[in-house]
Amino acid sequence: MSAMLSIRDLRKTYDGGFQALKGVTLEIREGEIIALLGPNGAGKTTLISTVCGITTPTSGKVTVGGHDILTDFRAARALIGLVPQEVSLEPFEKVIKTVRFSRGLFGHRRDEALIEKILRRLSLWDKRNAQIKELSGGMKRRVLIAKALAHEPRVLFLDEPTAGVDVELRKDMWGIVADLKADGVTIILTTHYIEEAEAIADRIGVINGGELLLVEDKDRLMTRLGKKRIEVHLSEPLDAIPPALAQPGLSLEGEGDVLMFEYDTQAERTGITKLLNDIAGAGLVLRDLSTRQSSLEEIFVDLVTEGRS
Repeated sequence: MSAMLSIRDLRKTYDGGFQALKGVTLEIREGEIIALLGPNGAGKTTLISTVCGITTPTSGKVTVGGHDILTDFRAARALIGLVPQEVSLEPFEKVIKTVRFSRGLFGHRRDEALIEKILRRLSLWDKRNAQIKELSGGMKRRVLIAKALAHEPRVLFLDEPTAGVDVELRKDMWGIVADLKADGVTIILTTHYIEEAEAIADRIGVINGGELLLVEDKDRLMTRLGKKRIEVHLSEPLDAIPPALAQPGLSLEGEGDVLMFEYDTQAERTGITKLLNDIAGAGLVLRDLSTRQSSLEEIFVDLVTEGRS
């Protein structure tokens, strides 16, 4: 299947020599959700702005649905919906007129049934005649999404869409994104909320310093880079790890009553069996046993830290 969005060796250098993008290459399939993670200044917004035609690339090639963003700009841009990070709406305009206007900007005929469908999906129908200034911050973000969907784009960019909204509303938006994916919309999400990427993305891209450190299937990334820990809770605390138990990856934690063992889930032998046998051989009594896998946040921090070193 050909990529809905193809980015090849994309570079952006601003006046003064600052390189915001350093040869980014990325292909995104139709109906896929990809989350771009990265610290402030990593290049996430510059990447989105460049693909959407807000910023002109220094070099490289980008196509959307096969249309080049420079030589076939109108066709490419017509396929894109953008929900910007900053809320910028006319405060005295009504919700429904704001969304209608966005559709008209792309030369589409008026379609009241579609506008109603979008507003209902985003729980905005009851607010359709309210002025923007009367809405809460979360509702304003929903209006931004409605505006972006009004011309029926096939690629949707969400630049920090849930920043500043409460947890309940954030999860509502995750549901909306899942519905869009079901309709075949390709979604590129930038977020500071690691759990957001973990909850809804198909693939994770980590960007830092204008470079993509990796792009990988979310579950595969968790398996490949995620380390697993086994916590052995002892009936009696220890002053130190007995010499017979000492091995790489084993530490004594808590109040001396927890043995923490970190192991590689991909290794041929994890060392768990040996550890449990050694514990029994040392005469230690287990009170409880549990395992925990590294979260995406821990993986992300490790990757960015490695990229800086």
